[in-house]
Amino acid sequence: MSTPSKLFEPFKLGPITLPNRAVMAPLTRNRAVAGLVPSPLAIEYYGQRASAGLLVTEASQISQQGQGYQDTPGIYSKEQVAGWRKVTDRVHEREGRIFIQLWHVGRISHTSLQPGGGAPVAPSAIRAKGKTFVNNTFTEISEPRALELSEIPGIVEGFRRGAANALEAGFDGVEIHGANGYLLDQFAKDGSNKRTDAYGGSIENRARLMLEVAKVVSAEAGSERTGIRISPVTPANDVSDSNPQPLFDHIVDQLNALKLVYIHVIEGATGGPRDIAPFDYASLRKRFKGAYMANNGYDFELANKVLAADEADLIAFGKLFIANPDLVERLKRGAPLNAPDKATFYGGGAKGYTDYPALGETMQAAQ
Repeated sequence: MSTPSKLFEPFKLGPITLPNRAVMAPLTRNRAVAGLVPSPLAIEYYGQRASAGLLVTEASQISQQGQGYQDTPGIYSKEQVAGWRKVTDRVHEREGRIFIQLWHVGRISHTSLQPGGGAPVAPSAIRAKGKTFVNNTFTEISEPRALELSEIPGIVEGFRRGAANALEAGFDGVEIHGANGYLLDQFAKDGSNKRTDAYGGSIENRARLMLEVAKVVSAEAGSERTGIRISPVTPANDVSDSNPQPLFDHIVDQLNALKLVYIHVIEGATGGPRDIAPFDYASLRKRFKGAYMANNGYDFELANKVLAADEADLIAFGKLFIANPDLVERLKRGAPLNAPDKATFYGGGAKGYTDYPALGETMQAAQ
């Protein structure tokens, strides 16, 4: 029995028509192989989930400096581009659409991952409270150093090159990671940015790096193939801002001027409560002419409610897509959902990655 819902209606995202409005959110799985290349299992993993309206890949660093955890894939070497090309080919064979998420973690890293064992980089030399995952264990984040003004154009160029590599790898578009306390979010928020130069102080200055990146990436990939992820109030990775509403109203006004195809908004605390802090998400929706992709704690009921009220165009699901490769079909039929196994989220092999059964397999097993 199928359930009528706006979630299953097609949606035009720039030049691409999505068959439904369910998006697979970017999900770090720490399974890249030598050279930080997507593993052969990744080809199967994304291919299995190609019935999503849109797949957004796990965050992929634009440089070695941009890496913060072990075994996360990159998009800066020829080998990585070739590895991702196998993924996009499989998804396209299955009539799917896939964007890559471009990532620089900034201060959320460890010296063992950095070029020459150096300090991770940040807007200001403020160590984040928290842990990262390196050498198969959770370790305190390393003390960062503040980026020199002269280094910032190189960061922007890294994102542009990542976008160019993504197109070479066959992606349908790119999503800039501007959320969750990583580099662009660190610059935007005053809890982590204490600079006194052109990238610190005022809202306009703190937003500058995120907007410069959005400008070059959208020029490279086409604004109609460029989205961005933001998280106005999340405390993830020890990030905070004293007054997020005017900051993100400004950021979204500028993203709108660049004609980005979507904003991907984490509402509330990443993976946590949606009501952690007051924030007017409707203000962002009003300011932005492109698509509004809503994320954080969505189930079928909340997705239906928000879509019916026209408060979002697309809904991103994370854990539900980990455990249910055919999530869209299951929701359509009102079928039971597989439960995600948290123990296998990060690192490992096929278990908890490509072995979740599809609906047909579940039904056969039950007979």
